Amino acid sequence: MEKNEKSINFTSFINKLEYLLGVHYVEVNPTIIKKLGGKMNVRLICTLNKSVTFQCGLVALGKGSAYITINNKRIKELKLKNGDEVKVSLIKDESTFGMTVPEELEELLKQDPEGNKRFNKLTPGRQRYIIQYVSTVKNPNLRLERALLLITNLKKLPPGKENFRELLGLEKRPS
Repeated sequence: MEKNEKSINFTSFINKLEYLLGVHYVEVNPTIIKKLGGKMNVRLICTLNKSVTFQCGLVALGKGSAYITINNKRIKELKLKNGDEVKVSLIKDESTFGMTVPEELEELLKQDPEGNKRFNKLTPGRQRYIIQYVSTVKNPNLRLERALLLITNLKKLPPGKENFRELLGLEKRPS
């Protein structure tokens, strides 16, 4: 394991979590977690094999280890499969949300003070959910529609009682 400036570099293997529909991941051992501050709630920028870089977080794996999920697109891009060795480089993500905010959402929050206030009071996980949901479409008009839907619904919900179904405008589940 090497450490350059802020990056922590190590070798791991591509693994698969069958109970999570075969999600691919790389394991982060307790020694690396300690170097990252000893906590799971850290946002990171991960680079695999010096070629694919993405923002991520750690998920507890057990026995002090954690994992970083790797989507199928990245697996194909890296030409890797389950069991392959991979070089991992991690640096702490110092960005506000731990991911890139789409222009459409950013602009909406600038123009809607109430929506901005409510968004900033959400937990970091709920903020990232909104950012991710808006980001997943390529069409800018659809991104704007999604941003409007989520922020409009957010303003209708009681503070502290926001849930994903209601943010999406879906009916509340019967209790």
